[in-house]
Amino acid sequence: MTIYFSHLRAFTKLSLVCIVLALPSIAAEKTFKVIILAGQSNMEGKAQNKLLEYQATDEKTKGHFAHLRKDNEWIVRDDVFINYLGRRGGLTIGYGSKNRTGMELEFGTVIGNHFDEPVLLIKAAWGGHSLFQKFRPPSAGLPDEAFFKAELEKKIAGVKRNNEKRKQNRPMPTMAQIKEEYGVSYRAMMKEVSETLANSDTLFPALKGMKPELAGFVWFQGWNDQYNGAENHYAENMKLFINDVRKDLKVPQLPFVIAVMGQNGSKPAVKAMKVIQDAQLLMQNLPEFKGNVKAVRTDVLIDKAAEELYPKWKENVEEWEKTGSDRGYHYLGSAIWFNRIGNKCAEAMLEISGKK
Repeated sequence: MTIYFSHLRAFTKLSLVCIVLALPSIAAEKTFKVIILAGQSNMEGKAQNKLLEYQATDEKTKGHFAHLRKDNEWIVRDDVFINYLGRRGGLTIGYGSKNRTGMELEFGTVIGNHFDEPVLLIKAAWGGHSLFQKFRPPSAGLPDEAFFKAELEKKIAGVKRNNEKRKQNRPMPTMAQIKEEYGVSYRAMMKEVSETLANSDTLFPALKGMKPELAGFVWFQGWNDQYNGAENHYAENMKLFINDVRKDLKVPQLPFVIAVMGQNGSKPAVKAMKVIQDAQLLMQNLPEFKGNVKAVRTDVLIDKAAEELYPKWKENVEEWEKTGSDRGYHYLGSAIWFNRIGNKCAEAMLEISGKK
């Protein structure tokens, strides 16, 4: 009996030690991945939902969308969520501009299929916003006073012309108002991220009690930097933008994917567009960004059927509406093109995250 109880005490002590050692893994805090999608109109997403609906059932194109559907309906993910400026829910079509879809659909699908943890996409995108002005990174500072003086004079002249033309009496812009526009979208983006994460428990009940883990950033922008010489500042501003985002989010090596401007499609980019393309491609080759920044060419992913039909779309409206849904600067509103961009950006994100 003495021997029996001795062994029992030893067994009990060993069992308690095993339980205590196992507690950290049992009680480990659950996490969800957070990826920020930022940029201008093309990050908003410009493929019309009615185009997706048609192409998802048409024999010639439905193969591109089969993995996004089940029982003839679009899948609504219960493991990938999206917040886009007040619109939120499980990832599915329709999280682009009104009644449209963007690269987030395919991007979130690939990322969600890869990770065991839930994924939250936070999209902050506004059409027509340049990196030089509204997305201007804080460390870039402001242009010099001579620049602002010339801009103020130009703005005042424009308001005067409109007042005379429309018989209005709109107030003249001030220097303070013009300066305030520099960096306004950068600040709004950071506010959107912080507020979404601070309220994730209530905005997304499925994530309640989980800890957010910032896992990546995708940038899809460029068009509005083609004007007034802004393209010549793009490389430096892009570099500062990446550094500032990482600093403000407190993730020094945050994986960063750039969807390279590619509205040129099958034709070579020229002039300002080429300058911006080269600046975006350069980022992945800078020593400080090696291995944690990836640039994805979007022109090589073009939907050639949409490209071929676009020049004469007005003469073939019925056929065009089965192929594309917007202008060239919006990647022809091609659902196929936007999906390809999302797919390749997701692959790039997983590659530089060491998850592929």
